[in-house]
Amino acid sequence: MTKKFDNQAKYIKYKVLKEVIRSNKNGRLAKDILYIPEKIIPGPEAETRCCIYKERAIISDRIKNVIEDNKEHVVNVIDLACDECPLYRFSVTEACRGCLAHHCRENCPAGAIEIINKRAHINQDKCLECGRCAAVCPFEAISDVKRPCRTICKTGALSFDQETKKSVIDYSKCTDCGACVSRCPFGAIADKSHIMEIMQMLDESINNTKYKVYCIVAPAVAAQYPETEIENVVTAIKKLGFYEVVEAAVGADMVADYETKLLEKELKHKKFITSSCCPAFVSYIKIKYPELKDNISIAVSPMIATARLIRSKNPEARIVFAGPCVAKKAEINQDNLKGEIQYTMSFEELTAFLDAYGINPVECEASTLDNVSYYARIFARTGGVTESIKNAISEQGLGLEFKPIVCDGIEECDKALKMAKSGKLNGNFIEGMACRGGCVNGPVSMFKKHTGADLINSNADKAKGKRVRQTYVAFDKENLNMEV
Repeated sequence: MTKKFDNQAKYIKYKVLKEVIRSNKNGRLAKDILYIPEKIIPGPEAETRCCIYKERAIISDRIKNVIEDNKEHVVNVIDLACDECPLYRFSVTEACRGCLAHHCRENCPAGAIEIINKRAHINQDKCLECGRCAAVCPFEAISDVKRPCRTICKTGALSFDQETKKSVIDYSKCTDCGACVSRCPFGAIADKSHIMEIMQMLDESINNTKYKVYCIVAPAVAAQYPETEIENVVTAIKKLGFYEVVEAAVGADMVADYETKLLEKELKHKKFITSSCCPAFVSYIKIKYPELKDNISIAVSPMIATARLIRSKNPEARIVFAGPCVAKKAEINQDNLKGEIQYTMSFEELTAFLDAYGINPVECEASTLDNVSYYARIFARTGGVTESIKNAISEQGLGLEFKPIVCDGIEECDKALKMAKSGKLNGNFIEGMACRGGCVNGPVSMFKKHTGADLINSNADKAKGKRVRQTYVAFDKENLNMEV
């Protein structure tokens, strides 16, 4: 099956995953680990680095990121791969005319601007990267080039070591959104992988006889395999050894139902509450707007709701979540949520998993999926949560005044939170999605498409009933704890 990826960096990441999984499946990983880098980078010419030996060394570090479970954090910098970005943010370009005014020098608080041969020069040892020189230059002759990871990080968690010039993550500011993982053009920032542990857990289940292993799949999966139907993808995932595959949309139906009841209760004494489905958005509030943390909905995410639903039937179940989100890898390790889900894997990892096992979803028979609503499946795109709650309010016949603010991406979330902080929010519910477009454009999806939302809507249209229905009748959802 032909694969499409956003870029070559993502493709290299996929190839590393596939080779590691394939070798581990065949029991040859210990022997193959030294040869995988050469297989992926055959040479003789280097593609992007100074030589093939450095490229292979970076591949070795990528392999370590997959197989070694010694990293405390979800998002990590692969140091050897981080060396091609500009070391300095501001530099004088050829547009400098050597003017008489020297606004750049006069406005530099550190005295870092020097005039040499009638042209401005920046002494990088003194530069504070304040940007005043660039702001006052009448010729716009001073360029401002931020590292992509620093540009995309909206909490200021990314900086770089002054000595090594490598990117550094301040984890006290990191929301685990994964934007830097997706944005780094050299693939030098990677999300922690648990694919090896997932394989081991499946193997030790002894074909689901010792315990049963479930896979919860995010509704955004509909945009990842456009060449086939989600029902075929579910069958493919089962062939990896999972006992059952359940859509996270099952939990989305319940969350929408519960969120509606919560709104009716909470808005009696709060001016607004925010959604809690996106863990990166929730972390962003706690880090940037801690005074608003009590306004975060106490409803669990659809992923957790679905896991609790499964455990209500099978308390000994092992559960894996597959989706496009890095922050989900952090969510399952929150103190009050540990044990709900054992591991998560990205769609990148899932695709490599299927390919390493030679499983093509297109060639699989369709599984039966008829246990979710239209509104549950549209949780995967911006505005879906709001539409689901509106529908639930209508179905429950509530006279609730619902004034939602739909935020598409973390920048819009920040604007809404600023308004809320100042008491000027023109609404009583903030739907926050850290990724623009919603989960369908998550950082560890195989690829992002402008048509992603259309694919989500198309898959949702196939859901029977198109309303919040009793889901999974074998479970007693009314007795589930739906709070964080």
